[in-house]
Amino acid sequence: MPQPVRRPLDSRATSGSIDVRREQLQQEAIRWDLVARNAAERGDTEASARAILSLLDCERRLVSAGPQVLQVIKPRS
Repeated sequence: MPQPVRRPLDSRATSGSIDVRREQLQQEAIRWDLVARNAAERGDTEASARAILSLLDCERRLVSAGPQVLQVIKPRS
């Protein structure tokens, strides 16, 4: 059976995948937090610092997950 065509602004087409992506990023951030804490407790500051940078990257991507302003206001052609 052919799949329906999804339009970029169709909330049904994007909300599920966005929610899944956000959940993945949250889980990844939690993992990096644990890695950073464990490394810090062991005294491995270099590994802890790398994990913190990865955690911050996850948080940055989490904030930008979802429709962007230009995607919302762009007129349909």
